[in-house]
Amino acid sequence: MNLERSSGVLLHPTSLPGKFGIGTFGKEAYEFVDILKSAEQKLWQILPLGPTGFGDSPYQCFSAFAGNILLIDFNYFVGLGYFSESEIPEFITDNKNCVDYDNVKIHKLPFLETAFQKFSELASLEEEAEFHAFCIENSDWLEDYAFFMSLKEEFDLKPWYEWDNDIKLRKSKALNLYSVKLDERIEFHKFLQFIFFKQWHLLKDYANSQGLKIIGDIPLYVSYDSSDAWANNELFLFDKELKPTQVAGVPPDYFSETGQMWGNPIFNWKKMEKNGFKWWIKRIQNNIKMFDIVRIDHFRGLSAYWSIPYGEETAINGKWIEAPGTKLFETVKNILGEVQIIAEDLGVMTPDVEKLRDSNDFPGMKILQFAFDASEENNYLPHTYTKNFIVYTGTHDNDTIVGWYNKANETDRLQFQNYSGYFGDEINWAFIRLAYLSVADVAIIPVQDILALDSDARFNLPGTSSGNWKWKLDNFNQLNSQTEKLRFFTKIYGRGI
Repeated sequence: MNLERSSGVLLHPTSLPGKFGIGTFGKEAYEFVDILKSAEQKLWQILPLGPTGFGDSPYQCFSAFAGNILLIDFNYFVGLGYFSESEIPEFITDNKNCVDYDNVKIHKLPFLETAFQKFSELASLEEEAEFHAFCIENSDWLEDYAFFMSLKEEFDLKPWYEWDNDIKLRKSKALNLYSVKLDERIEFHKFLQFIFFKQWHLLKDYANSQGLKIIGDIPLYVSYDSSDAWANNELFLFDKELKPTQVAGVPPDYFSETGQMWGNPIFNWKKMEKNGFKWWIKRIQNNIKMFDIVRIDHFRGLSAYWSIPYGEETAINGKWIEAPGTKLFETVKNILGEVQIIAEDLGVMTPDVEKLRDSNDFPGMKILQFAFDASEENNYLPHTYTKNFIVYTGTHDNDTIVGWYNKANETDRLQFQNYSGYFGDEINWAFIRLAYLSVADVAIIPVQDILALDSDARFNLPGTSSGNWKWKLDNFNQLNSQTEKLRFFTKIYGRGI
């Protein structure tokens, strides 16, 4: 994949400012695009946009295809004539830098139900035709997802593996019975997806028109409690009662002494390979429609994956099992052609993973925070890079640069100071400078590092199940004040427009 020398910013849409308690695809998203353009950035990187489940994690979603309806902008319905501006509710919160997901859902869902009623009553023939065309075009995942979400409501939001046995096991009689009973709710969930994707593509089109490309994110695994696992259970390693026999995670590493127990079901790769990787082809195809470039999270799991027996308390007792990544990408290329993919190749990389990455010409990732661990050798120092990489000061899984520096031991600090020549203030800009001056084709900076925020702005702490994914911007004032400096670094190191 040929990437031009460029730079961009990492900010998930939920972290955008706004009056609805969570970022949306509304005017603040367009304002953020304008800020990026003014700073001569070419890329906006986000996390997965799926409907979040357990822990509100974008990597644990109810669907690998659907969108997170909490990102829907209410003001869009004013433009359709469904509401006046005075009828749009605001979300009042004491902490404007934190998303309270439970309260946001309580606040937003009733309004979205009213919006659906308005659509049913007021939609023009053109709007109805567009909705029906969307449903037909996306029927291969939308039917299952809308049914799944309606069933979750019917069963008090319990995971599907705790539903009544007949519908859990997808018995024909139960499927027919519930599809009739829940017909209106199924239509409601289809409508929400229609609006989500309509708003998203309008935003993406605007970003593209301003010279920005958007980097999306594909989690390798799907959640156990997802429409994918329920509707396509033959594609996962389940027993006869549809319990996982093996679950996903990673062995002990930088983040955790006992590894990470993710709990996602493992793919039945033999079955997937036998049917020509149809599910994966649809998944990648869906993502390349949504984004200009896609990052595959936990890329190494497509070469070999850490398989943990179901019921283990930690990830220690897993084992590596070979995955058919080479055959998968050969099939992708034959069907979809060249796809713009970034390989998240962090952690302990083995020659087979590097071969899979390099043979497909996928750029990998470099994390500057990892470069200054004086206790071990690493290949994250900028002078070791080659061009086909994306360098980050940190990712959504890392502490902020200010937080890292404040907690670093004296040896690590001294190594950074000696390497960078930095001995003053603004540690964040010293890191940004190192990223920008490197030969890596692309440099991506989390917005928290541009703003010199401390650990309170950390987005995720791997290995923990609560308190994550909540940080958001209150407003753009501080970011606007940094635009000129960001543009200066972008231009001086040849990454600008």
